[in-house]
Amino acid sequence: MDKLLYGAAYYDEYMPEERLETDMQMMREAGMNLIRIAESTWATEEPRGGVFDFHHVTRVLQAAEKHGISVIVGTPTYAVPPWLAAKYPEILAVTEQGRGKYGRRQNMDITHAAYRFHAERVIRELMKVCSGYGCVIGYQLDNETHHYDTCGPNVLKGFTAHLRERFGTVEAMNRAFGLDYWSNSLDAWENLPDPTGSINISYRGEFEKYRRGLVADFLRWQAGIVSEYLHDGQFLTHNLDFDFRGSSFGIQPDADHRAIADVVDIAGCDIYHLSQEKLDGKQIAFCCDETRSLKNGNFLVLETQAQGHPHWTPFPGQLRLQAFSHLAGGANCVEYWHWHSIHNSFETYWKGVLSHDMQPNAVYREACTIGADFDRLSPHLVGLQKKNRVAILASNESLTALEWFSHTIGGQIDYNVLLRALYDALFDLNVECDILFPQDRDRFAAYDLLVVPALYCADDGLLLALKDYVKEGGNLVATFKTGFSNEYATVAHDRQPHLLTEVFGLEYDEFTIPENVSLTGDGFDLTREERGLQSWMELITPTTAQTLSRYDHPYWGAYTAVTENEYGKGTASYLGAWPTEAYLRAFFTRRLKAMGLWGPGQEAVVSIRSGVNRLGKRVHYYFNYSMEEKEQVNLYGECTELLSGRGVQPGEAVLLPPWGFAILEE
Repeated sequence: MDKLLYGAAYYDEYMPEERLETDMQMMREAGMNLIRIAESTWATEEPRGGVFDFHHVTRVLQAAEKHGISVIVGTPTYAVPPWLAAKYPEILAVTEQGRGKYGRRQNMDITHAAYRFHAERVIRELMKVCSGYGCVIGYQLDNETHHYDTCGPNVLKGFTAHLRERFGTVEAMNRAFGLDYWSNSLDAWENLPDPTGSINISYRGEFEKYRRGLVADFLRWQAGIVSEYLHDGQFLTHNLDFDFRGSSFGIQPDADHRAIADVVDIAGCDIYHLSQEKLDGKQIAFCCDETRSLKNGNFLVLETQAQGHPHWTPFPGQLRLQAFSHLAGGANCVEYWHWHSIHNSFETYWKGVLSHDMQPNAVYREACTIGADFDRLSPHLVGLQKKNRVAILASNESLTALEWFSHTIGGQIDYNVLLRALYDALFDLNVECDILFPQDRDRFAAYDLLVVPALYCADDGLLLALKDYVKEGGNLVATFKTGFSNEYATVAHDRQPHLLTEVFGLEYDEFTIPENVSLTGDGFDLTREERGLQSWMELITPTTAQTLSRYDHPYWGAYTAVTENEYGKGTASYLGAWPTEAYLRAFFTRRLKAMGLWGPGQEAVVSIRSGVNRLGKRVHYYFNYSMEEKEQVNLYGECTELLSGRGVQPGEAVLLPPWGFAILEE
C-alpha cells in the first residue's frame, strides 16, 4: 500500500436509496478513500434459495468507482438467512445449552455440509459480480469468526478423527489424558463421550484447541474459493476480534489468531476501546501490537468506533487521537463501524460516524480533519515499521486450562487480566512490545526481553526453547504457573517449574491464595498497599537464584516471592505471586535498567510510540491520554513536527493539549 486507507463500513441495504450519492460526496469531503461492504447481508443478496439479488452491491461499487473510493468486499456468511435455517434447521449450532434458535448472527455450525454448500454458492455469485470492478482492492473472509461453541454430532465426529490421527489408539490417548481417573478410560473410538460433559481438562482442553482450529480451517476453506477470483494486487484479510469485556481486552479465547494469520495476506482486526475519561491508549496499543505481530508487519483496522455505544461518544479531539494511535501501532488503515447509525434492530444504539439524522455533526467534522491529515501525511506515516526489543508470549492453551480450574483455585487467576497487567505496566514505561504465540518460538532470539505470563500448558519443546533463549543470552521474565503442565494440561512429576528449575534457580511444591500478604525486601519505593498481592502465590525455595522480594507474613515470610537468576549468558526472573501494577512497574524499571534498555523515553510524561517510515526516517508519536495539558521535551535529534510542519530542536518543549498529540520525524 502506498497510502493510508481511511473510511467506514457502508450498508446501502439499510439506507434510503437516494442517500448513496450524498454519502459518497460526504465521504470524499471527509477524505475517506475506503468502504467495506456486503459482509452482513446474505438475506438481501440471496432472498430465496438460489435466487440472487446483488442490486445494492453493484450500486455501491459503481458509486465507489465514480468517486474514487476503494472497496473491501466481505463474504456474507456470518449471518444466515431465514430460509436457510428453515430448510436446514440442523445448521444452527448445537452448544452446551442445546440447539440454537434463529435470530442472532453467528449461530451456525461452521462445519456443517449444508451450511458450507450454500455459503460457497453465495460467495461464488458475489465474487462473479465484484470481479469486474477495479475499485475492489481486497476481500474480507467472513466476520469476527469464532467456533460459536459448536459441539454437535458432526463436530464430535471430526474431533474423533482428530484424536485418532493424533494418538492412533484409545490406549495412547488414555495415557496422555490420564483418563483412568474416575473411570473415564475409553475402550473404543465409537464410545468417545461428549467432551463438553467431561471432568478431564486434558480431554476438554484438546477439544477447545480443536474447535479453535475449526475457525482457521473454515477461513482457509473460504480463502480457497475467493482466491479463484482474485486479480493482481487484491488481497485477502479477516477482521480478528479480541476477548470482549465491554471493550476489546485480551487474546481471543475462541479462535487461534496465529493460525488464522497464515490464511490471509494482510492481518486485520476490530478494536473497540474505552473512551472519554477512560481513554488511556492501552487497549488500542495492545490490539495493534497483537495484530501487527501475527505477520510481523503492517495490518488493517477494519472496524473501530466513531461514536459507538453512548458511553463511548468521544470528547472533542479524541477521534483524532484514536485514529493516529492506530497508525502508531503499525496500522495502514482505519475504518469505522460504521458510516451511518442504524435505525432499528439490535445495534440501533451503536452509532456510526453520522447520527440517526444522517447530517454532518461534530464527529463527522473531526473525521474530516483526520482524512485531510491522512492524505497529506501518507508518505511519512504509511508502512511504519517497528523492531521492538521486548515481546510477550501469549498462550490460548494456558488461558483455557486456567479458566477450567477457576472453580478449584478460587476463581482467582484470570489469564487475560494477568496478560494485560504485564502489558500495561510496560506500556506505562513506554516500552513497546510484540505479542508472540507458541508457534513463534523460532523468533525468541530476536528479543532482548521475553515476558511470559502463566504459561501453564507447554510442550517440552517450548520449555526447552525458553531455556535455550536464556542460555544464549536472553532475558526471561515469567510468572507463577509457568511450566506447570504439558501441552495436555497434565502436571509434571518433578519439581516445579518443569524443565526450568535450573533456568530460574528455584523450586517449589506448595502454593496458596494470599490473604494479608505483601512483598518486602526489594528496596522499591512503594507503599504497603502497592506491595499487596492478589489471587495467587507460590512458596519458592531458591537454589541458585537471588531473592528480590520475599513475603511479608508471619508464616509465609520464610519463602521467596520474586527471584532473579543468571543462567548461561542470560538472566531469568520469576514472579511467584501476582503483585500490583505499581510493583510491576518498579520491577520492570529495575530489569530494564539492568539490561541497558532504560532511556529518557521511559521517564517521559506522555505515551510515546515509534517506528521507521518508508523514507527511512524515525517517527515518534507523542500522545497525551489525559484531561490535562502536558509538556514533553523532544528526546531525539532535530525533528519536524508533521502536523504543523514546524522544526523542533533536541530538548525543545512540545506542548500537548488535553487529548492532543504530536508526530516528530527525525
